[in-house]
Amino acid sequence: MNQQVTKICKDFIPELDEAIGNQKAEDIFILTDDNTRIFCLPELLKSGKLKDSHLISIPSGDENKHINSVVDIWKYLSEHGATRKSLMINLGGGMITDIGGFAASTFKRGIRYINIPTTLLGAVDAATGGKTGINFLGLKNEIGVFAPADEVLIHIDFFKTLDDKNLRSGYAEMVKNALIDTRDEWNEMLKFDLENINFDILRELVDRSIRIKERVVEQDPKEQNIRKALNLGHTFGHAFESLSHRIEKPVLHGYAVMWGLLCELYLSYMKLNFPKDDLLKLKYLIKEYYGTFTFDCNDYETLYELMKHDKKNDSNEINFTLLADIGDIRINQTATKEEIFECFDFFCGC
Repeated sequence: MNQQVTKICKDFIPELDEAIGNQKAEDIFILTDDNTRIFCLPELLKSGKLKDSHLISIPSGDENKHINSVVDIWKYLSEHGATRKSLMINLGGGMITDIGGFAASTFKRGIRYINIPTTLLGAVDAATGGKTGINFLGLKNEIGVFAPADEVLIHIDFFKTLDDKNLRSGYAEMVKNALIDTRDEWNEMLKFDLENINFDILRELVDRSIRIKERVVEQDPKEQNIRKALNLGHTFGHAFESLSHRIEKPVLHGYAVMWGLLCELYLSYMKLNFPKDDLLKLKYLIKEYYGTFTFDCNDYETLYELMKHDKKNDSNEINFTLLADIGDIRINQTATKEEIFECFDFFCGC
């Protein structure tokens, strides 16, 4: 895989123009959704290089990250003369960079693409690392390929358009990255004031969080080994997220991940003696800022079945990344059904 370049932009338009290079405007395709077309596209179009580019827009929301949307993108590219030398710019949150990366990497066996994440979650999660994908049969990112963007350009000012919930959704992935890194990083992350966002401090934390992810991905681009560390919180989290869509009360990805982190740190505490103090710190953080996901024992079997279908599983057993301590990563861990249900009990009792 090519090495992806990620930049925290200081001067967005000149850095965008540099990333576009000598690409002709008529060979550039910008993918947005309903929201980013309104709030973020005008900033992008300040670049003279994009004056005559093509615009593709799809409905917003993770529920639209499916094969029919990909077909619409492919169809537009084909009908408007896209070639293997074309460039796609994915302007949006994780849904757009996931689906846009997948469409670009499969159209004519792959065209160049640039990710410009407009959400905090997209910046620290989906836009970096080379994963692309779509949801299928109710399962998160079930279809996809590893195909890194040429560049990822992060413009912090876009995050100023986000509400508290979306900022907290992105912060959840930053918490996860800190947990798999060092105790110093974990402590710094816990100091961040979610009540009064300082975007200068956030810029620094985003940069550090992305570098944590990049160091992991560089060692294991296709998730055969240590990259599985980035799945911490996601086995439970994806099940919570999938159930929320089934019951038509969708939750933001970062919220599901944060709740998943709590369950998987409790599982780590049970099986690997993860420090109870750190588990309680996370529990307090979630109680303060994330609330809870409401389910009861009647939903346990459904959640368990969703976890069994998680794409990270290598066999009939459910695969977890757990921690023996902050930064002490244990990949390829398993748990019995009884242990998983005990985690549900713990979560429901919080």
